[in-house]
Amino acid sequence: MEDNGKTTPHKGGRHPKKDPAVHRYSISLSAEENARFLSLYDASRMDVMAHFITACVFQKGITTVMVDKATMDYYMRLTTLFGQFRTVGTNYNQVVKILYRNFSEKKAAAYLYKLEKQTAEMAVLCQKIILLTQEFEAKYLKK
Repeated sequence: MEDNGKTTPHKGGRHPKKDPAVHRYSISLSAEENARFLSLYDASRMDVMAHFITACVFQKGITTVMVDKATMDYYMRLTTLFGQFRTVGTNYNQVVKILYRNFSEKKAAAYLYKLEKQTAEMAVLCQKIILLTQEFEAKYLKK
């Protein structure tokens, strides 16, 4: 074959693998075994079932990730609660300024007394939340 300066035409397709997987095996599972297998597969979070099976057969480490929805929900709600506490603190400062600006000293003091009572109740509630969170972490997260 002579080289006239022309390149050889491209055949197309993808490049063949160096070590293709050509050996196949078939197994049969009962309904109970299949349900257990599928639950293990789901827990492993692997994308390809064949990779999960080879990992099981050759004793590779199978990673299972357990996500506790209740814990995630608890922390999401706790985060939004702390955001609301910050908002209350900002509003508290604004209310105090407005009270002293728009009302007499006596009337502002009366309203501030009511506000202080509510703030004390909120502080007690915040302490209960902190204790419950510490108890929750000790019981469920420190495993």
